[in-house]
Amino acid sequence: MRKFLFGLFMGLWCVTPALPSELSLDSNDPLFIPGYSDLFSKTDLYYFDGNKHNGNGFRFGQFLSYGFTERFSLGANVHYQQNFDNDQDGFSSIDVGGIYRLGTASETIRRFIYDAVFGLKFGGNKNVRTPDYADSTYYAGLRFGRQYDGITIAATIKSSWIFDDVRGMAFIDLNPEIYFRIAPVWRLGVDVGLRKATTPAFDEETIAGKLVRQYGRTQYMGRVAYEFEKEEVSVGAQINILF
Repeated sequence: MRKFLFGLFMGLWCVTPALPSELSLDSNDPLFIPGYSDLFSKTDLYYFDGNKHNGNGFRFGQFLSYGFTERFSLGANVHYQQNFDNDQDGFSSIDVGGIYRLGTASETIRRFIYDAVFGLKFGGNKNVRTPDYADSTYYAGLRFGRQYDGITIAATIKSSWIFDDVRGMAFIDLNPEIYFRIAPVWRLGVDVGLRKATTPAFDEETIAGKLVRQYGRTQYMGRVAYEFEKEEVSVGAQINILF
């Protein structure tokens, strides 16, 4: 088994890296960043069904970002939750954040890509008892990985600090992901989310899978996820458009 795993790892490591031009339109790739003067839109709708405390309902989200250079993009997103079982309804914080490419595949040893991620969230609804809807949140982190012709292996580690009077705390997110380009227009991805908070009630452990279909500068994505702490299943769809 050890020899098999070592061989698999070395095989992935030695695969020919993908050319940047082949990935510029793949907006679901975990290392995607909008190009210079590109406007990127991401719209999603999810149904969630959790335990008695969290209930079930829908979440709708909209994200927009703009590429100011080939290395730097700035964007904002907001979500709305409608809960059918309790009063946890309302808008999330407005998340204004950026990505800066610290190192490209051609600039770094072993062709790694490194990105700095940073931002702030403000104005969340206090009825929705989750950190993503909290006010006065600041975050910073690092996104890194490698891109090949048929696969991307990446991870993001991010630290957040919440100064909300109701949900003040800090937490760290680790999100590894593996993303397969299984055909010219089809993609398949699996990701894991691990959140550790200073308030243990907000710890999270999530596993998710997605299927992507590409049409030019547009991608349609279906995703299913399970969060273990809240016993929550979510199923939904997303549309990505590059203008």
